[in-house]
Amino acid sequence: MALLEVRDLKTHFHTDDGVVRAVDGVSFSVEKGKTLAIVGESGSGKSVTCLSVMGLNPKRGTDVSGEALFNGRDLLKLSGEELRNIRGAEMSMIFQDPMTSLNPVHTIGRQLREAVHVHEKVPKQQAQARALEMLKAVGIPRAETRTDDYPHQFSGGMRQRVMIAMALINNPDLLIADEPTTALDVTTQAQIISLMSRLQRDFGSAIILITHDLGVVAETADEVMVMYAGRAVEQAPYKGLFYQPHHPYTWGLMDSMPNLAGDETDLTPIPGTPPSLLRPPKGCKFNPRCRFVMDVCRETEPELKPVPGDANHLERCHLEEAVKQAEIERITTERLGAVS
Repeated sequence: MALLEVRDLKTHFHTDDGVVRAVDGVSFSVEKGKTLAIVGESGSGKSVTCLSVMGLNPKRGTDVSGEALFNGRDLLKLSGEELRNIRGAEMSMIFQDPMTSLNPVHTIGRQLREAVHVHEKVPKQQAQARALEMLKAVGIPRAETRTDDYPHQFSGGMRQRVMIAMALINNPDLLIADEPTTALDVTTQAQIISLMSRLQRDFGSAIILITHDLGVVAETADEVMVMYAGRAVEQAPYKGLFYQPHHPYTWGLMDSMPNLAGDETDLTPIPGTPPSLLRPPKGCKFNPRCRFVMDVCRETEPELKPVPGDANHLERCHLEEAVKQAEIERITTERLGAVS
């Protein structure tokens, strides 16, 4: 049974220029102990999807519809107080920028204790002990003395570890990580990903990982959802996505990755830019950037449907299967080493 099941989620923002369909009919699920990666360029709707589930989008001018069943409760129908009781306790979020997510005028220890006190009435000493335990769990050196330090006294990687500690301090069932390795050096990125995987094993949490990095996805994900222009264009178990990618946008993402030899001279960026969600193109939203575009792509948006022979692999494309298989063979031959 899924811990979180999202059905036909839509998030529309009303602006002076019109309606922005930031998320337009997304469905997915994640089981406890598993990791779902949501992949796509900036503006594809990844973060808005998760903010909608958490109830963190601005209320004014925002319409959210669909279902988000978490432990059997529809999060979209809960009151603000009910959501506040769940956030930080049963589900937590690591925000994208650790440099601005911590309060600069309070010590690390105080902020971690506050995360406990919001949901539990425990003595200060008990909250402090739990804060110290979590700082040690995420690998903060000399944790006993560093609880009295302020955020500016930590490096970017250490602040990200503190954010992970804060998100996990109440043992949530679901952890949402929004680009947790952005702006970190390569070595620190690897440490953070390894840390999240270890803590998932220790605590049994489900993880939704928002990222644009397919290399990170290959290391961590059980399931992958590729988003473009507010919709899912491909969903599959990670091996299916990497070994049998079926959508031209997924091919474009993989063509943008170096191969196993690290050869960046043959990288092929996706042409153009993502469409305006105020006035998206008619038909397939990817058609202005797709080198396989056909007349039907400009007129009719394809449905999200299973690929032949695999009910767990969904894709949204008009191309014939023979054309897809030829491109799949090219992609896996040229790029497979980048994600092995």
